[in-house]
Amino acid sequence: MWKEIDYKENSNDLLIPNIYYQISPAEIESVETNSIAEEIGFESGDSIITINGKKPRDLIDYQILISDEILDISILGKNKKVHNISIEKDHDENLGIKFKDALFDSIKQCNNKCPFCFIDQQPDGKRKSLYVKDDDYRLSFLYGSYLTLTNLNKDDWNRISTQKLSPLFISVHATDPKTRIQLLKNKKASQILAQIEWLEQNSIQIHAQIVVCPKINDGKILEKSIYDLAKFHKKNFKTVLSTAIVPVGLTKFRPEKDGLIPISKEYARETIRQVEKIQTYLQKSIGTRFCWLADEWYLIAGIKLPSYKTYENMPQESNGVGSIRSFLKTLETRAKSLPKRVNKQRKVSWIVGKLVYDALLPITKKLNNINGLTINLYGLPSVYWGQDQVVTGLLTGEDLITGLLNKDLGESIFIPSVMLKLNSDLFLDDKNITEVSNKLKTDIHVLDDTNDIIDTLIGISNIKK
Repeated sequence: MWKEIDYKENSNDLLIPNIYYQISPAEIESVETNSIAEEIGFESGDSIITINGKKPRDLIDYQILISDEILDISILGKNKKVHNISIEKDHDENLGIKFKDALFDSIKQCNNKCPFCFIDQQPDGKRKSLYVKDDDYRLSFLYGSYLTLTNLNKDDWNRISTQKLSPLFISVHATDPKTRIQLLKNKKASQILAQIEWLEQNSIQIHAQIVVCPKINDGKILEKSIYDLAKFHKKNFKTVLSTAIVPVGLTKFRPEKDGLIPISKEYARETIRQVEKIQTYLQKSIGTRFCWLADEWYLIAGIKLPSYKTYENMPQESNGVGSIRSFLKTLETRAKSLPKRVNKQRKVSWIVGKLVYDALLPITKKLNNINGLTINLYGLPSVYWGQDQVVTGLLTGEDLITGLLNKDLGESIFIPSVMLKLNSDLFLDDKNITEVSNKLKTDIHVLDDTNDIIDTLIGISNIKK
């Protein structure tokens, strides 16, 4: 079905046509069953070079290019030869291709030197991808990762405007120019309010984030930052949709004398009082709380999480703002129709970060009322990071081995997918599931969907109402 064209051999023995020499094709990871791509013969390992004569730089370009009804695609096959194919399809029909990476060209890396950067708070000697400081607006648009806007050039700004890449997720940290320069260690950081004004003029919306560092961007500076951002939440156009207030996270690998102070219980309580007061004012003045505290503040403070409705439409759930409350609501709803017993005796373990342990105890107790079912809930600290109170997503393979060795784990253990690198079986410390499973001498299962967690823990196929 493919028509071959002339090729040349480069220094890496890849057979690439002259006109495409020294380019980076978009490698295909998998092809959907019964899709156009499968019908044509695309396979994992093939790569797309151009679509209608244009080379896609990333998934954004790819989605725009394949919206045409007639596609002429150049492919670098697994046989290291280039083929041309033509496809005729409906305008809104996808090809059914999943790529190995979202970006087909080089990633935009961070040019800041934030002392609280988690990348710099890791040990040496791990996989290279753990040390990549991405600050790429395309990943922000595609996946909600936060960027600072300090490394964008004229072409980047133009593309954001032209392709309407909205919403973006912006790490603001402080609107006060001197404070933001101090935090990012970058003189360009002072331009944040002017940049948000540009986004407003070009009808681009954003979700903002402020990582609070005690005695640097807290107190009056935090208050000013929130109110400055709220000015961009207007009736006619809401440029800043929401703002997340996140506590700084520190590990034992952080640089010495970084000037950062850990979040204490009392400090968390003071910050909660301050932000909730601001929320009340903004609710009355602009009709929304606008800013929300990450769940960690309440867990560190030992204060009950706010009710589900106070998070409004959960605009920052993916950033840990209301995620536990949403998670608990889903579990509580599902728990209303629990079986009375299971057919087969079942004992399993559910592993979470120590910081969320207390919040999950009530639902675990409900599950353990099912006759024949025992769920051991383990809330682990992180020996690896040197953090006692840690969120689930930061637990490493070493933490599981250290915290669970010689414990009563039952027939298997269940871990949330947030512990693993996206679409992989790797923990943050480079250990994989098999390695940890062998050390603990038990099977490890990954919990992906909140709606299915209870069914999975219970073993839904073995229950009786």
